[in-house]
Amino acid sequence: MKTAICTLYEGHYHYGVAALSNSLYKNGFRGSVYVGYRGELPFWAANAKEDSGLSWNGARTLEIGEGLKLHFLPLITDYHFTNYKPDFMLELWDGPAKDAQSMFYFDPDIVVCAPWKVFESWAGSGIALCEDVNSPLHKNHPKRIAWRNYFSQYSIALTYKESAYVNGGFVGLEKEEIGFLHMWKQIQEAMAVRIGGLNRSALTNSKALSEEDKSDFAPFSKTDQDALNATVEAWSKDASIMGQEAMAFKSGARMMSHALGIPKPWDNNIILSTLKGYSPSVTLKDYWKCVNGPIYLHSKRKMRFKVFEIQICAFIGRFYRRR
Repeated sequence: MKTAICTLYEGHYHYGVAALSNSLYKNGFRGSVYVGYRGELPFWAANAKEDSGLSWNGARTLEIGEGLKLHFLPLITDYHFTNYKPDFMLELWDGPAKDAQSMFYFDPDIVVCAPWKVFESWAGSGIALCEDVNSPLHKNHPKRIAWRNYFSQYSIALTYKESAYVNGGFVGLEKEEIGFLHMWKQIQEAMAVRIGGLNRSALTNSKALSEEDKSDFAPFSKTDQDALNATVEAWSKDASIMGQEAMAFKSGARMMSHALGIPKPWDNNIILSTLKGYSPSVTLKDYWKCVNGPIYLHSKRKMRFKVFEIQICAFIGRFYRRR
């Protein structure tokens, strides 16, 4: 099956893109990764070549290993990237990835931990999604009621399916399910009226939501993620939802490792965090396992130090940690 991977980044999140790409390679994915970005290309992509064959203005391609290519696609949009996911995936299927039979989006703070063939099987079971840390939201949770009431104004009917509340950092689907992306996009555009535009989000590097809209109990405090969950209710077909363990939010068999919040693993002062009572997390350890090829972000000396630092801090964390 021909599969396309995509992600979105700006600024220092290129470190996450590199780790994600390495993790895909190590777990057996071969094919194209489409990287939508704003700003400059990262230092590790300096050898990327112009690629007019992609029919995308400014596109550049970097081959990072046998059979794996990164296509860097500059984007012009005022949307916050967290709200641009369905748009980007649809643009890819309408253009550079038109021949892909399936597509997966990953946030750039995720690394893959499971064999790639498992992901492809997963998407064949329905829209592939992961349960969020804030799950569950039961049938008559105020958020779900608010979504149903709000979208009814736009003649979008939502029907409760299950209590799982999914994370917006990952979605996988086969092309025959492309209608899900159109529905997600439609729901986000309707949501934009309420939150003041899709350039707004709860994330720190965006135009802020109003005090009312960023409350944990507001219907769209997580913007794209809340819209994604509303889309699950609006979609007439099935989703295939894995539990919180799939993103390493709790112990169990993980498909991927998602580094929520800040600091991100590449920004984390591990020693200082340990002294504050936070021992190295699973997501931090997984990130540092994915930066030593085929994209090399750090010198061998720094990598040896990081491995030692994590081992020492993990040992300290067995006895000294915040409760």
